[in-house]
Amino acid sequence: MTVPDTVLLYVFPALMIAAAVSDLLTMRIPNLLVLGTGVAFVIVAPLAGLGLATMGMHLVAALLVLAVTFGLFAAGWIGGGDAKFAAAAALWVGFELLLPYLLIAGVAGGLLTLVLLLARRFSLPARLVTVGWIDRLHQPKTGVPYGIALAAAGLLIYAQTDIHAALTALPALGGTEGDLFEQLQTF
Repeated sequence: MTVPDTVLLYVFPALMIAAAVSDLLTMRIPNLLVLGTGVAFVIVAPLAGLGLATMGMHLVAALLVLAVTFGLFAAGWIGGGDAKFAAAAALWVGFELLLPYLLIAGVAGGLLTLVLLLARRFSLPARLVTVGWIDRLHQPKTGVPYGIALAAAGLLIYAQTDIHAALTALPALGGTEGDLFEQLQTF
């Protein structure tokens, strides 16, 4: 596997990690990161060899998740960033793995919630009170950074996705079989 192949393979995990870290530290998943996740799919999927029909089904899965999570957001059950991020992750996951992705995210989110609720029952050590993000997470009125669970589920299921399978099965880009432009035309 060449460097371009490896870069494509790790785009989604890098975006998941960035979203989880952002949500942990700030309780926000920036719109730019959500948009970047969608744009990255539009770039990586054709390079990986996914056809238009497959990409279209991934888009339908993302729109379905967005519709459901928008309803959950409207009801006050999840944050807006989480709703958009779940849809962006679903774009990469697709229909075949959507239910397992959502189940893993639900279990991970439930565990994260239980851990936070338990931790909030105890006082923070004085050294940790001065760390802004830890103190914020410890506050009873602070929500749960559910983006961590969504990202963890994405990372756990990624190796089973169409994109991962296609990227790991690709002949090396930039190899001896011709230049990158010729190889991209064969997709």
